[in-house]
Amino acid sequence: MATKQLQDAPTPARPKSTNGVINGTKAGTGDTRIVVIIYGLAQEKIVSVFADVLGKPYRLAPNFQSVGSEDHGTVIGIATSDAKVDIGMRNKMLMVAINAHCVDLGMPPDVDLSAAADYEFLYTQQPFFRRDLSRFIAFTLGQISHHEALITKPRTYFISTTFPDVRTALSNLDILSVGSDAVEIRVDLLKEPLPDGTYSAVPSLSYVGEQVMLLRQRTELPIIFTTRCTRENGRFPMDNPALYYEYLYRAIQWGCEYVDVEIWLPEDIRRRLYEQRGNSRIISAFHDFSGTFKWPSPAAQSIFLESKKYGDIVKMITIINSMSENYELEYFRSQIKANYPDGPPLSAVNMGQLGQLSRALNTVFSPITHPLLPIVAAPGQMSAAEINGALSTMGQLPKKNIYAIGSFRSTPQATFFEKCFNELGLPHNFASVDRGVKGTVETFCLQPNFGGAYINPPLPASQPYIPHLSDAARTIGAIDTIVVRGEGNSSSFVGDNATWKGIRATLTRDFAPSAYKDRAAIILSSNGEDAASVIFALRSLNIGKIYTVGFKAQGPLASGVEPFTSIESVQRVDQPFAIISALPPDKSHLVQPLLRHFSNGKSSSHQHLPGLATNGNGNGNGNGFAKGKVFIDLANGPRKGDPLAVAEQSGWTAYGVADTSAFTTVETLRLLVGQNVPYSFVRLASGRGLY
Repeated sequence: MATKQLQDAPTPARPKSTNGVINGTKAGTGDTRIVVIIYGLAQEKIVSVFADVLGKPYRLAPNFQSVGSEDHGTVIGIATSDAKVDIGMRNKMLMVAINAHCVDLGMPPDVDLSAAADYEFLYTQQPFFRRDLSRFIAFTLGQISHHEALITKPRTYFISTTFPDVRTALSNLDILSVGSDAVEIRVDLLKEPLPDGTYSAVPSLSYVGEQVMLLRQRTELPIIFTTRCTRENGRFPMDNPALYYEYLYRAIQWGCEYVDVEIWLPEDIRRRLYEQRGNSRIISAFHDFSGTFKWPSPAAQSIFLESKKYGDIVKMITIINSMSENYELEYFRSQIKANYPDGPPLSAVNMGQLGQLSRALNTVFSPITHPLLPIVAAPGQMSAAEINGALSTMGQLPKKNIYAIGSFRSTPQATFFEKCFNELGLPHNFASVDRGVKGTVETFCLQPNFGGAYINPPLPASQPYIPHLSDAARTIGAIDTIVVRGEGNSSSFVGDNATWKGIRATLTRDFAPSAYKDRAAIILSSNGEDAASVIFALRSLNIGKIYTVGFKAQGPLASGVEPFTSIESVQRVDQPFAIISALPPDKSHLVQPLLRHFSNGKSSSHQHLPGLATNGNGNGNGNGFAKGKVFIDLANGPRKGDPLAVAEQSGWTAYGVADTSAFTTVETLRLLVGQNVPYSFVRLASGRGLY
C-alpha cells in the first residue's frame, strides 16, 4: 500500500545552518506546533525523553481529540492503541504527530500509524542513543539544518555505504566518513535475509527503517536516502513507481536530511515528494549509462530544467567516451551557473576512468568511495584523498603551511592534524609552534605559503594585520582561527572564532536548541575574556538571563548578564538550565556547591532509556521542569576535586573539555581546510593525550 499524506501540514521554518545558527545569528524556532508522541506498549518513558530533550513538561493523553491549544509548550503522549482511533481526524495545523517505535519489541511499526503520522522515530532501548533522538527531533521540527551551511562550502562530498547490511560498516564508519559531508544509504543494495536462507527481492520498510536507525545512531553526518533503479546501475525494480513513493516518503518521515529522487519517476510522485519534504532536501537525480548522452545537447538543458522543478540539488551523472567530454561538462556547468544563478546547485560528474577529471572539478556533493568499502557505488569513483591529490597535481590545491600557535602544552594537536591531512590526502604542512614574543603571529602570517592558523590562547580581535573579522570574533573580542581567503596578491586574512561553535555543539548534543530558549544559565570564570565565547554560544540559542560568578561582563555581551553578589542572590535565582565553568583547573572545584545546590538528586545516563516520574495526573516533571540539565567544565589540566563526577551524581548532563575541544577541532578544520572531519573520528584518532 502506498503511503499517503492525509492532510497538508505547514512546512517547518528552515534555519540557516547546523544547530540552527550561522555567524552568530539566533537559532530558529522552527515548527511551533504541539509535539504529540505516539508510544508503544509499556513505552511511555520515551515521551518523557522527548520532553526532556525539548526542555518541556509533558502529559499523557487518551486521544488526539483531547489535545487543544492550551497544550502549547507541553509534549503530549498517546498510546498506540488510542492513537489509531482518531489520528486521521487530528488537527494537523495544531499538532505534529511522531510515531515512536521501539525495534527491540520484535514487531515492525503499525503500518497505518506509520502512514498517518507526520514522522516516525525508531529506537533501541539497549543501548539508547539520546543524541540520536535529539538530532531527529531538532531536524524534523526545523530547529537545525545542515543544508544551508553545506551549500556555502567551497566543496562538499558524500560517501556511499555499499554494504548489504550497514552493521558491517559501523565499526569503520568513523574512518569511512572522514572528508564526507553526508553519508548515503543505498537502499537498493541492502539484502534482507529471509527464513529460508534467501534474500528479499526488495528489502521491507521495517528492515530499511532499522538500517537507517543504525546508521544515524553511529554518525552525526546528514543521511542521503537512495533507491537506485535497475536502469541506473541499481537493484530497485522499475515496474512499480508507487513503491518508490512509499519508500522515499518514509525516508522523509524518518528524518533523512536528503532524499534522492530519480527524474524518470512520474512527475506527480516527484511533485508530491517535493511538496511533502518538510525539512528534508530533495536531490533530483539523473543517470545515463548508454554512452550516447552529450553535454552540449539540448537534451542536457532540458534534463536540468525538469530536475530543478522539484529539486533542492540537481544531480546529473553520465558515462562518457572521450576525455574532451569532461571539458564539455565544465562548459555546461558554467552555463548553468550563469543562466540560473538562483537555481539549485548542480552536482555533475562523468563516470568511468575517463571521467575522473570531472569528479575532481565538481564542487557540489561529489560522490566518493573509500578503500574499506566492499564495492564502488559507480564506475570511476575516487576517494576524498584521491580527489585532493588530483587537485594538488593540477595546481588547484596549492601546498600551504598551517600552524597551531600557542604554548606547546595547550596545542598538542600537531600529530592529530597530520593524521587528518594524511587521511584526506591534503598536501599541506602542519606545525605546532610557540607564540613567543609579541609580533610572532604576524611573522607567520606574512610568510608566502601561510595557509592559516589555530591560536591558543586566542588573540585579541584588534589586530592590524587581520583586516576582516567574523561577527563572532568581533563580538567575542577574540580570534582563535586565522583563515586565508583567496590566493597570491589577492589573498586576505579573516579572523574567526571556532571555540563558541564547539561549545554550542556540545550544548546541543543531547538537547534541542529550543530547550535553551528563555531559560537561565550560570557562568563561572576568573575573567570576562574566558567567558565571552560561552556567553556568545548561549545567546545563539536564545538563552534567557545569564548569571555570572567571578567576573562582570563588558562590552556588547554585557546586556542581560547579571553577576551574583551574595549567597542570597543565588537563592533567589530560578532553576538554571545550564551551568558552565570556565574556571582554571586549580579553581574548577569551586563550581561544585552550585551543582549540588541546584541538584535534582538523580543520576543521568545516555546509554539507557531514562524515565521521569509522573504524578497522579500523568504529567511528567510535575508542574515545571526537571532540575539540573547541562553542565560543562572547560578546565584543561590537573584540577582539584572532580566537578564532572559531582555533576553526574547530582543529576546533571555533564561534559568536559574533551567534548568541547573535539567539537572545536571539527570547526577549526572546516575553517582552515574546508574539509569535514566528524566528531567521532576526532575522539577516536586523538587518543587520551590530545585533550
